[in-house]
Amino acid sequence: MKLDGLKVVDLSLFLPGPYLTMAMADHGADVIKVEPPSGEPVRAVGYRAGGQSVWFRNTHRGKRSIVLDLKTEAGREALLALSATADVFVEAFRPGVVDRLGVGYEAVKARNPGIVYASIAAFGQTGPLVKTPAHDLAIQAYSGTLSLNLGKDGEPNNPGMPVADLTGSLVALSAILMALYRRTQTGEGDYIDISMQDALMSWLPNVTGPVFAEDRAPVVRNERSFGGYAFFSVYRTADGRHVALGGVEYKFVHTLLNALDRPDLIEAACGPPGPGQAPVKRFLEATFAAKTRDDWVAWFSDKDVCFGPVLDLHEAFHAPQVESREMLFRDADGNLHIGTPFRFRQEPGRPQTALPALGEHTRDVLEEAGVDAAVIAEVAD
Repeated sequence: MKLDGLKVVDLSLFLPGPYLTMAMADHGADVIKVEPPSGEPVRAVGYRAGGQSVWFRNTHRGKRSIVLDLKTEAGREALLALSATADVFVEAFRPGVVDRLGVGYEAVKARNPGIVYASIAAFGQTGPLVKTPAHDLAIQAYSGTLSLNLGKDGEPNNPGMPVADLTGSLVALSAILMALYRRTQTGEGDYIDISMQDALMSWLPNVTGPVFAEDRAPVVRNERSFGGYAFFSVYRTADGRHVALGGVEYKFVHTLLNALDRPDLIEAACGPPGPGQAPVKRFLEATFAAKTRDDWVAWFSDKDVCFGPVLDLHEAFHAPQVESREMLFRDADGNLHIGTPFRFRQEPGRPQTALPALGEHTRDVLEEAGVDAAVIAEVAD
């Protein structure tokens, strides 16, 4: 697989770091999960199946677990010795914590100049918010994206996805792979400073028009990406379900409005987003309300229009398209897993579904790394 032979030391908890290191494990990396004595918190968070947290299963498969108390001299020494044999080091503590623990970049680099060391934090390692605690929702609030996620009442709603966590995760993964590639040319490692806020805001080029062009905040209901277009909106159907139109190109507008015998609305539908779209929206609201969601799925099946039924999460994961792409699969014990989205023709990923017990691999991993026997005895017994 693509990352065979790569060793990753992962101190991160919860979602951003564990997701990126699981992606690496799915493609052959040896990921060493370093857990505190209390364990990774998501081992005990949320719904359970097969005796394990679903969240833990879908962020920690294929990893090895060691337990180290980094507040002890032996724990710190064991981690530094392990890091001397690693390629990548990932941490996601609040800025300053790893330095206080004695396992920051400079300490690890002193043992291993080639290390690629990635720090993931809410606001990165610099700036006035550097010490501010924040998980995904607060980061979205600071980033402006929460202000775009409005309900029918015009009030911000809890987002459906932890996009700050996951953009931070994927940007960190990209940076790590860039640094590893550069290391093949220079032999030098690097330090990576990932801000989840930076990552999230970097993914907004299509919605910053009002801010950059007109020096104002978006009027959400009138903007192209948030329902300002009739052909980029969600509609209720006769059975209380919903469908979505997701393409404003002329060819889609022309095809649908002619099929619905309303070519007179084409000009308005192709106009700018905002109030001018109102007559088209009213027509489509009444039209979609006349049939069930699945009736519309059948009706659109031969139409070249950007259309989709609004599936609930259970429907989505059990849909034929998802099955065909192996984005949902069962392990040998029947437990469900989210598949890997990184698809290669050569050396495809092969997720290993075994989950590590807390500290299961402490002694083996430290012995492989050549850690002093006395240190191993102190941390592993």
